[in-house]
Amino acid sequence: MLTREETLERLRAEPALDVLVVGGGINGAGVLRDLALNGVRVLLVDRSDFCGGASAASSHMVHGGLRYLENGEFRLVHEALIERNRLLANAPDFVVPLETVVPIERLFSGVLNAPMKFLGLRDRPAERGALVVKIGLMLYDWYARRGNPMPRHRMYGEREVRSQFPQLGSRVRWAATYFDSLMPLPERLCWHVLRDGLETNGAGMALNYCSVIGGEQSSVILKDEESGETLGVQPRMVINAAGAWIDRVNERLGAATKWIGGTKGSHLVVDHLGLVDAVGGREFFFENADGRIVLICPLGNRALVGTTDIRIEDADEARCTEEETDYLLGMIGRVFPDIDVREEHIVYHFSGVRPLPVSEAGRTGGISRDHSLPVLEAEAGRSIAVMGMVGGKWTTFRAFAEQAADEALRRLGRTRAADTQERSIGKGDEVAAGLTAGQYELSDVLLLQICLEERVVHLDDLALRRVPLGMLGALTEARIGRMADAAAGALGWDAGRKTAEMARLKGILEEKHGV
Repeated sequence: MLTREETLERLRAEPALDVLVVGGGINGAGVLRDLALNGVRVLLVDRSDFCGGASAASSHMVHGGLRYLENGEFRLVHEALIERNRLLANAPDFVVPLETVVPIERLFSGVLNAPMKFLGLRDRPAERGALVVKIGLMLYDWYARRGNPMPRHRMYGEREVRSQFPQLGSRVRWAATYFDSLMPLPERLCWHVLRDGLETNGAGMALNYCSVIGGEQSSVILKDEESGETLGVQPRMVINAAGAWIDRVNERLGAATKWIGGTKGSHLVVDHLGLVDAVGGREFFFENADGRIVLICPLGNRALVGTTDIRIEDADEARCTEEETDYLLGMIGRVFPDIDVREEHIVYHFSGVRPLPVSEAGRTGGISRDHSLPVLEAEAGRSIAVMGMVGGKWTTFRAFAEQAADEALRRLGRTRAADTQERSIGKGDEVAAGLTAGQYELSDVLLLQICLEERVVHLDDLALRRVPLGMLGALTEARIGRMADAAAGALGWDAGRKTAEMARLKGILEEKHGV
């Protein structure tokens, strides 16, 4: 795998590309891997670090999307469940089975509302009773049947609820359990997908901290955000996987679009022993008083609480607000009324913008989570076609990347020689093994190796993404110091640069994550 500087040198000497991928989240990483495996000369660029946007701000679930059945998105649910099962098989160090509990207060509620929503005759949420949940889970089990390694769903009556889940509130009269999957370390999983594409056959290249600043006929102008250098590349086509920033990238390439109508989702990481004990290693997946589906799930020795769904104009402004914090803390009492979680228990919060398509839906929950590949064909002033990766879910990244790669191969006149359906991801990862076991003190040798081999440019790349201790609420002054020492030794930072990087990391933690 080329270093960052070697990649820049190669592009200066050979600027011609088959494909330029813009965006280093999981969609971009997935399509780079697929194309590189098929011998396509492909470059991925991201204006910040890899997996620094929405891909790092997920609910950490790999799931089929039980609630999407109500919107009639059967194809999406089927695809997502197949891909969930593939990730369980291909990335067992990063995706693990998770029992999910659905607390239910009523029996017949929602029986009429669900089919009316499916037929498009109603767009308002209504409480989902035990019968509606049962029907949904039967469909879920049916769609997941192929290659499903996990048990089928189960329903509990009131007596069983009291014995199995004693800390649920007295209003909960029924419960359902089923299995989906937990992804504790999405940042490392994304890195391994990208790394697989970079190490395969030399066809794949990637640059973090490299932005698209313009386009002129057959060239795209890039800027190295670290040095300020600009360079031109000549791709035969562009795949725009910039998430919430897709329209902004298109504008810089000379085309005005309105493909994205993203919504903001915020989460809290909570250090509260009572809540962690009540969760008991399971996810609790339920609807809040406003009909919004929310969740509480384990994350290391903390609990993850999420999520909101709010329209937002500027993705760069996405932060977890006080109103969202109050909403998320308040929802805990809906199912665990005796557990008092307050703001002082929050050790980390994060917010990201889902790259959803523009929609006229009145409710954000009614906007499709499916994916699409709109194309800007070449035109006067721009001889390069631009294909967007709009929408999508973490769970379906591989299938979405495969679809995008198939279209790119068709346009390039190439045939597929390899696929990723059974390709292993990140097997034997030392960081994942340590963090999953609660061992947050990684060796100096391992930290040094990560800095040298995993494209670390800034200290926050290391502490928030390559070794995501921030997300786990586990960064301390001492750990930040050790990481800074390792990065300085590996990357040749002097004392001034090390001090500046520590200040930068702490600024990000405070300003974006409430630490």
